[in-house]
Amino acid sequence: MSILNQKTVLKPVSISGIGLHTGLKSNVKILPSVPNSGIIFNRIDIKNNKGIVNPNFGNVSETNLCTTISNEYGTQISTIEHLMGALYGVGIDNAIIEIDNQEVPILDGSAKNWVNLIKEAGVESSDAPIKIIKIDKQVEIFDNQKFIKINPSNVSLDIKFEIKYPGCLIDNQTNKVNVLNDDLTEIFNSRTFCKFEDIDKLKSLGLAKGGSLENAIVVKNDKILNTGGLRNTLEFVNHKILDCMGDLYLSGFRIIGSLSCSQGGHSLTNKLLRKIFADKSNYSFIELKGKNLPHSFINKSSLKSIA
Repeated sequence: MSILNQKTVLKPVSISGIGLHTGLKSNVKILPSVPNSGIIFNRIDIKNNKGIVNPNFGNVSETNLCTTISNEYGTQISTIEHLMGALYGVGIDNAIIEIDNQEVPILDGSAKNWVNLIKEAGVESSDAPIKIIKIDKQVEIFDNQKFIKINPSNVSLDIKFEIKYPGCLIDNQTNKVNVLNDDLTEIFNSRTFCKFEDIDKLKSLGLAKGGSLENAIVVKNDKILNTGGLRNTLEFVNHKILDCMGDLYLSGFRIIGSLSCSQGGHSLTNKLLRKIFADKSNYSFIELKGKNLPHSFINKSSLKSIA
């Protein structure tokens, strides 16, 4: 299996669950697709091809606590970021995602089950080269104390992320990963989280209807309410890195760059992508010819585990 060629799942696989925010059950099927088709979502509960939604940064219609994409018919699919992060990290370039409701199921709140599902499906390689862009100059977005920026890099995608929750157990956390070469197991396994005192506010806004201790970490003062506690010591910031990976994949490309973010989220990442692609001098396309690149553009350990 060539690490520089586009990949899809080998066979269809399915999973069901409830949406974190809607509380609605949905069934998802990941199907193989042809080279250069990319990732495509299809709401099969909506007819006449009005359910097809391209997960592109330009189609993002909402970023409040999740990433929602929409098409020209108003069809929406929300909370796509964990699935997209799994597809990016494992190296799936082309797939059709069939879903029969408006929200991707939250499962256990991480990407663990999505990664396992892709491993169950297996991976099929094609002759088409993977699609890559290289960041050519710094691009940054500031929002008061929050920021996200990306700088040129040699042959890698690094993500450095910082969160700040003063006065509670979450506190300040920072982590940095090389998406291409590091073991992403802890990133994939890290769950979404919230503070106990925010739950009523979320529900008053019509959110978190499907939230529970089975799919989110809940922090109350200096305690974690979930049985078993954290899966890893940096689970809070690691989940933010997972979200960032998924949101970056809405570029449609593997990215060569060094990204740094402080207290950001779905909105800042989407604004960054929009700013990058608004100016063609910000990036360049990398054309693969033979073995002109020394590294892979998907995570090596993840590929090895499913090959």
